[in-house]
Amino acid sequence: MSGLVVRRHGDAGPLVIVLHGGPAAAGEAAPLARGLADGFRVLEPWQRGSGGEPLTVARHVADLHDIVRECGVGARPALVGESWGAMLALAYAAEHPDRAGPLALVGCGTFDPAARARMREILDKRQDDDLRRRLEALRPESGDPARLREMYGLMAPLYDYDAEPAAPDPETPDIDLRAHAETWNDMLRLQVADIYPAAFAAIRGPVLMLHGSHDPHPGRMIRDGLAPHLPQLEYQELDRCGHSPWRERQAQGAFFAVLRGWLARHMSGDD
Repeated sequence: MSGLVVRRHGDAGPLVIVLHGGPAAAGEAAPLARGLADGFRVLEPWQRGSGGEPLTVARHVADLHDIVRECGVGARPALVGESWGAMLALAYAAEHPDRAGPLALVGCGTFDPAARARMREILDKRQDDDLRRRLEALRPESGDPARLREMYGLMAPLYDYDAEPAAPDPETPDIDLRAHAETWNDMLRLQVADIYPAAFAAIRGPVLMLHGSHDPHPGRMIRDGLAPHLPQLEYQELDRCGHSPWRERQAQGAFFAVLRGWLARHMSGDD
């Protein structure tokens, strides 16, 4: 399918495509995909890695469109994106409003400098001097995978409330630092050019934003920046919950109940 790795979860119910974060954190959304597999047919594509040409948001949107088209004529899958994947879901639906079904944005990323500044402030307040020193010593200059894994391991508690450890997945590749940088830099370029979030006004389907109250991404600021372009946006904040609700011990039950119920309501006419 489309030349990219696409894992499948579940064999019955409406079609859902789960989009991982990062950018370039392939496999990160697998537990989210598995958590929906009891009531939906779920595709978990791994986004394109770095290569001969710089990665762009448009390239990721085109890759996702290839996957949607391969699902069959008239397919309008729901898109469930986490973090950067939520941003990609919005970008795709703005470009192809007739092919995107409902959008669920989990821990959505930022679309303006004020929200990013607030996020940096929150993360800074959660660090002590020892952690700052350890992170500074690990700042990758060449994208060494071992250094990246250690750095992200140290940073994970800054994003979590009471989360279960992420289960190792031997199938997934290491984070592609170049793919991350190229993709994120292009997203920032599009924001500076005032393309996003203004382009999201083209989205016609329902949109749900699910955000943890402890997520350093400032959910209400992000919602307020999106709302003028997405009047249909619904926002639900989960208490005692960080950036990855499907791993949060205090919130994962409520998270999946809300997400499954919302998807079922808005896809009730699908196969």
